[in-house]
Amino acid sequence: MNAAEPTLDIRNLRVTYARGIVAAVDGIDLQLAGGRLGIVGESGSGKSTVGRAIMRLLSSSARVEADRMMFAGMDLARLGERALRQLRGKQMALIMQDPRYSLNPVLTIGAQVAEAAHLHLGLRGKAAQQAGAEMLARVRIQNVARVTGLYPHQISGGMGQRVMIAMMLIARPRLVIADEPTSALDVSVRAEVLELLDSLVREQGSSLILISHDIRMVAAFCDEVAVMYRGRVVEKLAQLENAAHPYTRGLLAALPDPKHPVARLATLDRALLSQLETSR
Repeated sequence: MNAAEPTLDIRNLRVTYARGIVAAVDGIDLQLAGGRLGIVGESGSGKSTVGRAIMRLLSSSARVEADRMMFAGMDLARLGERALRQLRGKQMALIMQDPRYSLNPVLTIGAQVAEAAHLHLGLRGKAAQQAGAEMLARVRIQNVARVTGLYPHQISGGMGQRVMIAMMLIARPRLVIADEPTSALDVSVRAEVLELLDSLVREQGSSLILISHDIRMVAAFCDEVAVMYRGRVVEKLAQLENAAHPYTRGLLAALPDPKHPVARLATLDRALLSQLETSR
């Protein structure tokens, strides 16, 4: 890979269903080289579809097309499933939003993290267990020896998300996609988990794509924010105060402000947005 080449370079990505009739993602461009990119938007805007398209994890009913879809010098659109399995987890990692549905309920925490060390680092037996324990300690889990013997239902949501982060980052992937990593967590632990994820990604020199509904949270943790509406990126921002598109400004206006409370929050002007979509 050329030193000047971005880690991720996607041009005109389209994801369609129903034989190309329904466009879930409609011609977006993403370039990422060692930074942190946030993707925000309402439910159904296409955020998670983008992340899964990059990982090539969409169902067979999805048609994925792009003028360019490069990761670390490799053409993701041309790779077969066997080659993709070598990339997933080792060079590209996906952190899901709810550990209750991502962790195996019949395996202990220690066994699952050790399995990740075995699959992606080639370690076995005690070496895999030791690597897993060390990674759990890195995500600030207290009393690792006790936690490794527990099952997913015996730990809290915040601890479960730390375990997921440990599993996904143990191989030091070049790209980490975090899809709503804090939405299932209590407000009191969200910032702590995000700060942990951010520090580990920085330490390992990975690129991060953070997908979320929370535009302020994403802006605080990312270098750039891509705002999605109806499958398209309507604008990219380094600073929220520079938002120019009516959709982005509408999202910001709809957020509660404790310092300036109002009787009724603003709502999006759907008629104006429809006009903009029709005229594009």
